[in-house]
Amino acid sequence: MSNPYQLLARKLDELPNGFPPAEDGAELRILEKLYSPEEASLAAGLRLTLETPEQIVERLDIDDPALRDKLKSMARKGLIAAGKVEGGLGFRLMPFVVGIYESQVGWMDEELAKLFEDYYFQAFGKILQVQPAVHRVIPVGESVRMDMEIHPYESAAGIIGSAAAWGVQDCICRKQKALVGDPCEHPVDTCMVFSAKPGAFDNSSVIKALTQEEAMATLQRAAQAGLVHSVTNSQRDMSYICNCCTCSCGILRGLAELGIANAVARSAFVNTVDESLCMACEDCISACQFGALSMSEIVAIDESRCVGCGVCVVFCPEGALSLARRPADEVMPIPASEVDWMYQRAAARGIDFNRVL
Repeated sequence: MSNPYQLLARKLDELPNGFPPAEDGAELRILEKLYSPEEASLAAGLRLTLETPEQIVERLDIDDPALRDKLKSMARKGLIAAGKVEGGLGFRLMPFVVGIYESQVGWMDEELAKLFEDYYFQAFGKILQVQPAVHRVIPVGESVRMDMEIHPYESAAGIIGSAAAWGVQDCICRKQKALVGDPCEHPVDTCMVFSAKPGAFDNSSVIKALTQEEAMATLQRAAQAGLVHSVTNSQRDMSYICNCCTCSCGILRGLAELGIANAVARSAFVNTVDESLCMACEDCISACQFGALSMSEIVAIDESRCVGCGVCVVFCPEGALSLARRPADEVMPIPASEVDWMYQRAAARGIDFNRVL
C-alpha cells in the first residue's frame, strides 16, 4: 500500500476510536483535503505516545533535517498533537474523532463540511456502535436532587472546579451543519475546554480564554439554551465539555438520525416526576431532545430513552421534574482513565492497542 492517504486512513482505523472506510472512499477525500501527501505519510508513521523528532527519526529510519519544523507545522494545523516530553517537544498521532476533526474548527469551510457529511452517513455510525461509547452525558447541575452525592466525574461544575485554565471555542458540529445548509438555532460558542496548566489558552487563536467564573457562566448559558453536556467517557482525563444538540452534534445525531440507541453513554441518573406538581404544560416535552417524554394527564417518562441530561428539568416552570440515581445494575461502568477506555475499546474492536502506543 503506497498511497499515503490509504496508509493514514488504515492507521487511524487501527486506533481504538476507529476511522472506518466508506464505500466510495469518502474518508480518503477528507484526508486529501487536510494533509499533503508528505504530511499524510509522516502522520501514518506516528504513534499515540509522544516522541521527540530524534526518536521519530531513529524509529522510522529517516533522514530529514527539516522534520521538526514539519511536525510543528502539522501540529499548528491540528493534524497531529504536540506536547512537552523529556528532551523537548514531542509529537503524536491523534484519532480522527475526538481529535483531528475537532481541531479543524478554525479551518472548517464548506468543502470540508460537505466531505464530512458524506462520510457521516456512510461510515461514521460504525464508530458510534462500539462500546464503550466515545462520549458520556453528564447532567445539568440544577437537575439533580440536592440530597444526592455526586462524584466529580458526574458533575460539570466539578470538572470546571478541578481545572486550572478554562476556554471556549465555536462548536465545530454546528459550524459544519450550517455550512451544508442545515443550521440550528442553538448558540455556537459553547464548546468548553480545560487544562491543568494555568494560562494554557492565553495565546490561542481559536480558543477564547476564560476565568473560572466565566466558564461557569458559559456552562449555565448552554444549559439555558437546552444543550446537553457530554464529556470523555472516563472518570479522569476530561479536558472538554461538549454542549451538544441532536440537530448538529456528530455523536448525538447518531441517536436522532442513525437510530443508534447507545451512541452516547447515558448518565447515572434518570428523570422523575412529582405528580403533585406537574401541571401538564408540556414545556418539558419540547425541551427533551431524545423523545423520552410524553403527556397524558401528567408527563410520562420513558426511562429507556432518557439519557439523564436534566435539560427538561431546567425548563419545568413548576419544579416537578428532577433527576434520581439509576439502580446500580442499570449503570454502565465508566473506565477509570482515557487509557483504560482505549484498552476496552480496542478489545471490543478486536485490535491490538499496544501496536499503536
